[in-house]
Amino acid sequence: MRKFMDEDFLLTTETAKHLYHDFAEKMPIVDYHCHLSPREIYEDIPYDNITQIWLYADHYKWRQMRSNGVEERFVTGDASDREKFQKWAETLEAAIGNPLYHWSHLELKRYFGYEGALNGETAEAVWQLCNTKLREEKLSPRKFILKSGVKVICTTDDPADTLEWHRKLQEEGFEVKVLPSFRPDKAMNLEKPDYADYLNKLSDASGVQIDSFKKLMEALKLRMDFFDEMGCKVADHGLSYVMCEPATEKRSSRFL
Repeated sequence: MRKFMDEDFLLTTETAKHLYHDFAEKMPIVDYHCHLSPREIYEDIPYDNITQIWLYADHYKWRQMRSNGVEERFVTGDASDREKFQKWAETLEAAIGNPLYHWSHLELKRYFGYEGALNGETAEAVWQLCNTKLREEKLSPRKFILKSGVKVICTTDDPADTLEWHRKLQEEGFEVKVLPSFRPDKAMNLEKPDYADYLNKLSDASGVQIDSFKKLMEALKLRMDFFDEMGCKVADHGLSYVMCEPATEKRSSRFL
């Protein structure tokens, strides 16, 4: 029987093994979309425990925990880090088949040497193993990035962001490129109750008094120019839904 997660995980053919092990495995990573904090990368403070890495800012894990009926205090609330980790472990055992299950176990194997299954019963042993390794090796954001073979990171940044932490990283000369990406979701969220407050923030950042759609476009264009000066070459847009016309018999017949 194969191990739970061996070196050929998800590689089901000889061609797949050849392409991965002989080519892809050794290639540097260019991460053009992530949710890493440029401030955390700059400050490079070692982590105290696994919850800080996994659960402090991972909204995908939060969503999975909520779907599993976990109370919010164990997700983003005032529960202890150990309690939050326990709830995530209990959630994970119900998520077999979800990419989060694969990602979490790959991370445990590659960075912490754990080859078992994380669940409610094994949570304490995994908690101790990971935290011991974090302390002994003083693992920090930059160490994890370098251990992963990453060469370029594009963070997710709002148009009104000052990008001060990107500037500091560039001035310091971190060997991995950390670049901003332009994500104007908040400028599009007309229905949000805090939209007017956001426009005021964007006005301050751009120097444009936004009192019309034309002025909004002007402000965004200026921020795009600023992001470009800071090395940004990509944009990312999150849409909660996609607007489209309903299909009609006349329109759909073109594809038959």
